[in-house]
Amino acid sequence: MDHRFRTLFNQRYTDAYYQGFLRDLEGRVGCPIPYRVAETPFFVPSELRDRLAVHAREVLALVTEKQALERMEAAIPPAWDVPQMDAQPHCVQIDFAIVQNTDGSLDGRVVELQAFPSLYGLMVLKLEAARTALAAMSPELDRDWSIYYSKLTRETFVPRLASAILDGHDPEEVVLLDLSPETQKTYPDFVATKLLVGIDAVCPTKLIKVKNQLFREKDGRRVPVRRIFNRIVFDELGKANVQLPFNYTEDLDVSWCSHPNWYWVISKYSLPFVHHPAVPRARTLAEIGADVPEDLENYVLKPLFSFAGGGVKVDVTRADVDAVPEAERAGYILQEKINYHPGIPMPDGNGVKAEVRMMFLRTPGETTPQLCLNLVRLSRGKMLGVDQNKNLTWVGGGIGLFDGPGD
Repeated sequence: MDHRFRTLFNQRYTDAYYQGFLRDLEGRVGCPIPYRVAETPFFVPSELRDRLAVHAREVLALVTEKQALERMEAAIPPAWDVPQMDAQPHCVQIDFAIVQNTDGSLDGRVVELQAFPSLYGLMVLKLEAARTALAAMSPELDRDWSIYYSKLTRETFVPRLASAILDGHDPEEVVLLDLSPETQKTYPDFVATKLLVGIDAVCPTKLIKVKNQLFREKDGRRVPVRRIFNRIVFDELGKANVQLPFNYTEDLDVSWCSHPNWYWVISKYSLPFVHHPAVPRARTLAEIGADVPEDLENYVLKPLFSFAGGGVKVDVTRADVDAVPEAERAGYILQEKINYHPGIPMPDGNGVKAEVRMMFLRTPGETTPQLCLNLVRLSRGKMLGVDQNKNLTWVGGGIGLFDGPGD
């Protein structure tokens, strides 16, 4: 969308460029990328870069205001209410669909929020691979590309990431926790996090509980687990039907990044409480009751607690709404539909849509999470998910490049 670079990239693009970029990225990470990586970066104009930053910080301020948090804490299920919840999350993501205003300017609309870790480590390595590939493509694309906000650079972001995850602990005593980590599509980020921060990815079934302490086996030794970088998605945990060596409701001698309760509190559950120009109106089906809008074609139906677009209905019908059982209607929202702008032109003339994730981190001693970097997903389908983009090119996981870091 930054036409200075888009035109040049499209003119020079070849499949050989893409394959070389993928090889370099996977070489830096040290493992294959199991999901589709987009052929192109999103060249983000400075005006949009700065507008998204303003929106993201304002929306975060609204959802972390004390009275809002007190309302949203009702989302925490008693069976998953973990002791020692901190006053603010360590990790927050806010996803913005890129839209076009009536005056032609680009803007963002909030798709969802989540107080849950994202691909912090992988984005560092992806930026390095993108810089190398673009410099080889053309001298005019050999620039100081950035994905960072708050004037961060790689040299200042990586210590911030380590500080948030480790909180002063020995990396050996901190684990990235997820179910069968090596099978997850996010595994490349787990490997990148190991490279940058030094922590291992561990399945919770491999932990050992002794009284209120957790341990793991490593190299024939029993190592205490002092802190958990929590990457477990609770709806996946429920479906997996595995036996854990601990209960989340136990008062364990361990700290969290982010504390698991934030998964529920700052999520799609937050959207009906947030009133901001960048946030489309959203209401739960329980709140709507019998007053279902007649123009359902202008809405999206979403379950509150699912990842990767699971259960989302884009073309909503009255039958879809009526099919949600009464007991579950507080767990679904109708959100005003967002018209993504297909403003990234492909060489063949087709347009690609973009969604930008604004990624926050809070380090020890900070009272609120700080905006750090972005990632991008590109789509030509109705949604950003894999199922809506099968057999399509120029879609998938991407990166939003700035010509210089953002504030």
